[in-house]
Amino acid sequence: MHETALVRNLVHRVEKLCAEEQAQRVVEVAVWLGALCHMSPEHFTDHFRQEAAGTCADQAQLRIETSGDINHPNAQDVLLRSLDVETEDEASP
Repeated sequence: MHETALVRNLVHRVEKLCAEEQAQRVVEVAVWLGALCHMSPEHFTDHFRQEAAGTCADQAQLRIETSGDINHPNAQDVLLRSLDVETEDEASP
């Protein structure tokens, strides 16, 4: 349940940023997984694909960095590092 909530919140944030940028779609999402967030990159990817289905991030590539530092202040979190989006201008030939 905790993992689903973390990823759901991240996807909502991605959707908000996509709307703010008036982007057609998200090309890449870069995230950082804290050592205590209880998700492997594979587990995160599964959750992300499920939560992002039908959103602007549906087909986004994932770039995942993991931390082994259990003492990091964000060790329990999933952090959005960067977002690469495609706008209507970029999508036109």
